Amino acid sequence: MKNHTLNKDEITNLLDESYACRTYDLKRSILLTNKALAASKVIEDPVLTGKSLNQLSLFYMINGANKKAMSMAKEAIKIFKGLGDEKGVADGLYSIAGIYYKSDNYHQGLINLIDCLRIYTNYKDYFNQARVYKSLGTIYEYFGDQKNAIDAYQQSIKAAKKIKNEDLISNVYNSLSGICLKENKVKKATELVEKSILMKKRTGDLRGLAFAIYGRAKVYMHEGEYELAENNLKHSIDMHIQTDEKLGLGMAYHKLGQLYFLWEKLEEAKAILNAAITVGTSYNIMMISFKSNFLLYEIAKTENHPEQALKFLELYLSQKEKVINVQTLHIIESYNLITKMQLLEKDNELKIETAKILEKRDKAEQRARVKQDFLSTMSHEIRTPLNAITTISALLGDKFSGDDKNLIDSLNAASKNLMLIINDILDFTKLDNGKVTLDLRPCDLKLTLNRLINTYKLQADEKDIKLTLAIDQDLSDCYQLDETKLSQILNNLISNGIKFTNSGSVNVKVKKIKNDTLYDHVCFEVKDTGSGISNDYYEEMFESFAQPKSITTKKHGGTGLGLAIVKKIVNVYGSNIKFKSKVGKGTQFYFTLKLKREANIEAPKIIVENLLKGKHALLSEDNQINSMVAIRLLSKWGIKTDLAVNGIEAVEKANAKVYDFILMDIHMPEMNGFDATKLIKLNSNPNQNTPIFALTADITAESMKEYKIYFEGFLRKPIEIEKLYENLINAIT
Repeated sequence: MKNHTLNKDEITNLLDESYACRTYDLKRSILLTNKALAASKVIEDPVLTGKSLNQLSLFYMINGANKKAMSMAKEAIKIFKGLGDEKGVADGLYSIAGIYYKSDNYHQGLINLIDCLRIYTNYKDYFNQARVYKSLGTIYEYFGDQKNAIDAYQQSIKAAKKIKNEDLISNVYNSLSGICLKENKVKKATELVEKSILMKKRTGDLRGLAFAIYGRAKVYMHEGEYELAENNLKHSIDMHIQTDEKLGLGMAYHKLGQLYFLWEKLEEAKAILNAAITVGTSYNIMMISFKSNFLLYEIAKTENHPEQALKFLELYLSQKEKVINVQTLHIIESYNLITKMQLLEKDNELKIETAKILEKRDKAEQRARVKQDFLSTMSHEIRTPLNAITTISALLGDKFSGDDKNLIDSLNAASKNLMLIINDILDFTKLDNGKVTLDLRPCDLKLTLNRLINTYKLQADEKDIKLTLAIDQDLSDCYQLDETKLSQILNNLISNGIKFTNSGSVNVKVKKIKNDTLYDHVCFEVKDTGSGISNDYYEEMFESFAQPKSITTKKHGGTGLGLAIVKKIVNVYGSNIKFKSKVGKGTQFYFTLKLKREANIEAPKIIVENLLKGKHALLSEDNQINSMVAIRLLSKWGIKTDLAVNGIEAVEKANAKVYDFILMDIHMPEMNGFDATKLIKLNSNPNQNTPIFALTADITAESMKEYKIYFEGFLRKPIEIEKLYENLINAIT
């Protein structure tokens, strides 16, 4: 007896049934859709074949089979492009977006979400618009950009309400509950998550219910109801296992590990965090892995196991570095503008001239606002924990020797490497906006060059590469120059030389080529015997995020911003970067600076600790680790410190007694540092004339002109110890 060949209606029913049961029986969904795919190919129906592939891609993405999911989505897109079916293409792009952002490639996730959102908007497909906006909100949340996350979630609810889809609405309620919790709006968070759970029970969405119960567990944790939180997390884990949802499983394992750590059940915490890392590693969910490694680092510290702590800290730093995809900055900056332009072009073809005028008027303000918000969030969230790491390691540096000293040095190297990557992104943004000027000061050029070479000696030795420095003896001892920016140029060129050289040498040569009454023209050259640069890369090598195709595997790492930064800083100096290269032979970069000779060199600041002994400071800082570190540092100089954990408390303490100086964090709960400082300076109190320094991880804080006048200075985190000391001394003399 021959097998029955399914017709189009029967295949469509199979697809509908498989989609309906995806939320509680994913294995059955995959089985039914594979059956529909096979039947579609038998009757040679491209539309049903494409739909089957798209559904399978979605289901495989949910259970973590990303390779299969990607292959099927791409095959579906190819079919629908051939048919001219934009909706089918958009469905494939949505699956691909989910694969990318759930495995921490937010840049590609955003690109694909933007592309499919444009299509769904044109077709007024509110169901899929709601799904895309929910995904966009999730990505913004990952970066701590709550404002854009809330906007995206509200757009999702708006679209879902148009088609009265409770499942989609409840997904967003759960996410908004998490944001409310971060803002300490516990009542609202509880209300939203309970609504989400109730809706999920009504719709029978078991997978969504597992996420909602996880959301309720977070509320219980926040309120200290640990037993209730544990029960909910275990329930969520069981449901995620039942529905074969890998991302949710990893999230729940990590959160349960965090709960056990807070509960001081350290053995249970370690076991469950290792399970979370297994899920994160198996399904390429790096965010789960690095968050779990950070908790294991905290546990090792608590148990007084410094070597284990260091191991987990280094894993955390290296994994977090991989998650920071610098190209995401560009996409997030331009997301609102791109979407606006695309919609205007489609919906207002008869008003194109008006749209262009509006775009020109709004473009600068919109880009600046989005960039400012994102940079503020990113710099604060990343630099804040780095402040603790770098300052603690600096304080501990002199207390150890031998192997222990090597461990501290390794910690310093890892944290500095991450800081270099972050600074590359932030510095490039300022350079790109034309906001960088030279800070010229008398500088010992020869000393600076020798320090730079010594910085890279170990790196070169590890690769068995000879690193040399040749300095023209006719050079003056001292020039007026911006030592930081010159170091940045040479740092990038030397590190690139070492990075792309496997044997041979990297040679730095500095030579005076001419002079006049006041100035020397000095040529700087960095030459390596590395892989060289191919001709087809010449045009783009100085562009942002550009890297040769040969290194896209991340073998050599880096942000792709180094040469772009070099070019822009050399331009600020009024010069141009040039190069010569031959594939397989090596590369030579060189540039000439016109430097004014200087007779005197400023003596380096020497920290004399007793100069600040007996002084009294007010530190306003909400981060417990950072406040501990700062107080320890100040006490080393003999300074007594009072702590305020938010802006309101800082104002209250400033009203109570006089201080010699105030160190004010900017991002704090209750009241931020800007408003607190303004209140202290403008109202009668014992500290109206006390110097107030902003001590902040937000690199955009100094650009807030309306508040700048109230501060004596802006000091960045991670704390530059010598700079902090110098400012405090100047404040009392």
